[in-house]
Amino acid sequence: MKIRNATINDLKELTKIEAKCFPSEEAATEEDFKARLKVYPNYFWILEDDFGKIISFVNGMVAGSKNLIDEMFENPNLHDKNGDWQMIFGVNTLPEYRKNGYAGLLLKQVIKDAKKQKRKGVVLTCKEKLVNYYEKFGFRSYGISESLHGGAVWYDMRIDF
Repeated sequence: MKIRNATINDLKELTKIEAKCFPSEEAATEEDFKARLKVYPNYFWILEDDFGKIISFVNGMVAGSKNLIDEMFENPNLHDKNGDWQMIFGVNTLPEYRKNGYAGLLLKQVIKDAKKQKRKGVVLTCKEKLVNYYEKFGFRSYGISESLHGGAVWYDMRIDF
């Protein structure tokens, strides 16, 4: 297993994996990923197996605010490399590789990198059924989010360093 950052060459595979992990109204599109990869490829963490197959990835931008707002999903130019907060937009693992701790490996790496970069913390939104999962990594729930992304009910989660 190897963790690395994304390149534009990963675009098609990332899009396919995202489509397997999120309903279409919530999933980032190929165009979304292309725009994000142009602005912040170093904020995509990819887990590959020993044969170079992408099995899991996490992506997000850095922002000055601790609030993850819906506009961030659509506008990569809101990325602020000097911002205080690492946002996570998606934690994706191919269905056949789930329940093996792969997403956890990536989350730990994101947290480690955010600390190393002197961020104030890491922010994400998740569905209610995943609140306990993220709490295992140190995230705290701040209740129902204002996010309307994909028409779902989201919970604000944050780790403060």
